Amino acid sequence: MTTTPVLTDRAQHLFKILVEKFIQDGKPVGSRSLAKEGGLDLSPATIRNVMSDLEELGLVSAPHTSAGRVPTATGYRFFIDSLLTVKPMTSASVEQLEGQFEASENPQAALQQASSMLSGLSHMAGLVTLPKREHIAFRHIEFLSLSQGRVLAILVTNEQEVHNRILYPSRDFSPSELTQASNYLNAAFAGQDVNEVKRKLVREMKDAQHDMNGMMLAAVDMGQKILNQESQEDFLLAGQNQLMDFDELSDVNRLKGLFDAFQEKGDILNLLEQSLQAEGVQIFIGEESGYDGLNGCSVVASPYTVNDDVVGVLGVIGPTRMQYEHVIPLVDVTAKLLGAALKPR
Repeated sequence: MTTTPVLTDRAQHLFKILVEKFIQDGKPVGSRSLAKEGGLDLSPATIRNVMSDLEELGLVSAPHTSAGRVPTATGYRFFIDSLLTVKPMTSASVEQLEGQFEASENPQAALQQASSMLSGLSHMAGLVTLPKREHIAFRHIEFLSLSQGRVLAILVTNEQEVHNRILYPSRDFSPSELTQASNYLNAAFAGQDVNEVKRKLVREMKDAQHDMNGMMLAAVDMGQKILNQESQEDFLLAGQNQLMDFDELSDVNRLKGLFDAFQEKGDILNLLEQSLQAEGVQIFIGEESGYDGLNGCSVVASPYTVNDDVVGVLGVIGPTRMQYEHVIPLVDVTAKLLGAALKPR
């Protein structure tokens, strides 16, 4: 359990100004700048001593090329938990968002609208997990041959939900083999819950290889692939390219790690899952996420509910240097409006 640093009123005041100035300008903050903007009758030498104390506490660090200081992930956490003043959205802004949701034609449009609004208003990446459903039934699957050895998989779930995915199998299949594969999967699993089908396919791959011919193994393998792909289609993402506008995220390796996380989705989904059981807005700062691809980033997330049931999570991903006082209420209000928009009419 992390211990909250104990700071004097003077140190808290200077630290708050430092964080706010760094969030605004993105440049290390020096003692002269703090002396000018701090509103306290302190010499630069006194302020340097305070900065040294803050650095020993792990709240700030000094970049190699500058005498100024920048907040650390620990510093941001202390700032958010103890010093941040959240600025509620104006009633006019809330009404404007509400109007955009009311214009959404269906639940899918409302979900897409939520991710787009989060991105547009924060100038960062906005994401929304799709509503969780207790039961998704496997109805039918069909494989069609494409050029260059690719296979189009058409999966039907529940009543009429159609999902198309392109697979890249390890060998070429004839049309008759693909028909044989789809016939096998449909006969074995039609009507069953998708998650149960996935578990059975994994068991068959592990336990029944000696009893299955090559075509059946291929069918099981392709069935696994499309269902695993489908399970990854769990959130809508908007505005990820805006993250390239932030200098601290413009490093090629950092951007690659971040966009790999968006592509793979698993790490971000696992992180968002932690917000499903929480109340209100949750904030993960830098390494707090536990995933290397999100180092240097913060995730501000909130669950959204339909008829008092938590069904998903939405949020904003951006650099740790984000305007939390604006992003937190934006995420909170959007979660409430999305939940209201998804209620059956």
